[in-house]
Amino acid sequence: MAHINLLPWRAEHRKQQQRDFGALAVFSVIVAAIIVFLMHTYMDGLIQYQNERNQYLRNEITILNKKIAKIKELDKTKRDLLNRMKIVERLQSSRPSVVHMFDQLVTTLPPGLYLTDFSQNGDLIHLAGAAESNARVSEYMRNLDASPWFTDATLQIINAKNTPIGKISVFKLTVKTATPSEKSKQQRRQGG
Repeated sequence: MAHINLLPWRAEHRKQQQRDFGALAVFSVIVAAIIVFLMHTYMDGLIQYQNERNQYLRNEITILNKKIAKIKELDKTKRDLLNRMKIVERLQSSRPSVVHMFDQLVTTLPPGLYLTDFSQNGDLIHLAGAAESNARVSEYMRNLDASPWFTDATLQIINAKNTPIGKISVFKLTVKTATPSEKSKQQRRQGG
């Protein structure tokens, strides 16, 4: 028997196209959803990777900050130790100068002059004493200035006093301590 289609062929063709369009639309939605899901997963992965890198950098920065603080502490300790070493070196180098200073105080004394008081404040020495005359005090000051261990002898006070043994000059003077190398440098500056 021959197959006769009693339905209008156009209506059936339209239904077929609608079914095909619906299937294609559903397929497109599923593909779009899969693409969106994959892109979302990929972006989340990138964000998570970047967050992990950021956290790693934060951890490394924290470690470096601790190391920097420790280095600063070590630098401060180093500076303190260097300052202490300089003080010790200065004290060691000044040990013989005390002996020379006392030796020069005695060897520069002219006859007829004696010291009654001696004090030191840093590089400045305060001397007090008595002499037979003002000329002896002047001679003592010249002797101190000529010494390689003293410089800048300055008379503070000089008074004449009558005593049972005669007239004496009571004086106070200051003098600065120096090393022979400092004294020669100072003389070259003044001479040149």
